[in-house]
Amino acid sequence: MKPVGPPSLAQAPLPEPAALTRLRECFYAEAGVRLGDGKAEFVRWRLSARLRALGLESFMDYAARVTVDAAERKKMVEALLVHETRFFREPAQFTWLERELFPHWRHDSTRRRSRHVRAWSAACSTGQEPYSLAMLLLAHLPAEEGWSVEVLGTDLSGDALARAEAAMWPMEKASEIPTAYLHRFMLRGTGPAEGWIRAGPQLRSAVRFQPLNLLRVEDKVPGIFDLVMCRNVLIYFDAASSARALRGLVRCLAPDGLLLLGHAEGLHGMRGMRAVHSSIYTRASGTASP
Repeated sequence: MKPVGPPSLAQAPLPEPAALTRLRECFYAEAGVRLGDGKAEFVRWRLSARLRALGLESFMDYAARVTVDAAERKKMVEALLVHETRFFREPAQFTWLERELFPHWRHDSTRRRSRHVRAWSAACSTGQEPYSLAMLLLAHLPAEEGWSVEVLGTDLSGDALARAEAAMWPMEKASEIPTAYLHRFMLRGTGPAEGWIRAGPQLRSAVRFQPLNLLRVEDKVPGIFDLVMCRNVLIYFDAASSARALRGLVRCLAPDGLLLLGHAEGLHGMRGMRAVHSSIYTRASGTASP
């Protein structure tokens, strides 16, 4: 006899072509990301659990449900988003900030720059990027010299933000963090938390999180920032979504603020910006380059 229970993911039917088209359209409208061809298996893998939870028999039934159910659309987006991130990803940019930009800020004889630094990590996933940025800022802009640091992390996924706010990661993630920062800013779990690391109180107090859709920044503008990081996100957008997201990011830059993109991304013809380093940009009239 076979065990009684829900079918495995491998047994779930592939989405019908019409259902896949409707789900793609809905996902694009919500997240600005187009699911490419050949994603039927990916959709089945990611959404089969939602069909079982709702007691639906087909993806066509599910497509009809998300068309009219805003709460379920949000769950669909959560399930389809890919959260790939790590500490100190694309280290060349962090090295440039550490060796070039921050010394320039610290030794600026004009004293025109505010010593309260605001940074934004857009599409921050589970938090490794904003915490990496906060470690760098806290280490190189010391409070005893009058500096203060505020880092905002935003993401479309509420599940990812909850994990980011918990600030806990498996111990193997410690290998991604430079040793000096690891010892200064991270705590080793003990007892029930053994095998985990957690951001220490100084680091957690410098970072806050809020939900934000990059395609709707104008609806919930997070403020003006000296540094804006949005890396390895625009590659998932089409040209129209990418241009819209970039306009929102640039709108939040301080006059001499810096925008950091992934190395596979670019400004796609956006005017009024210039490069100061590999995939790092400022306003053409700004003075951010040391």
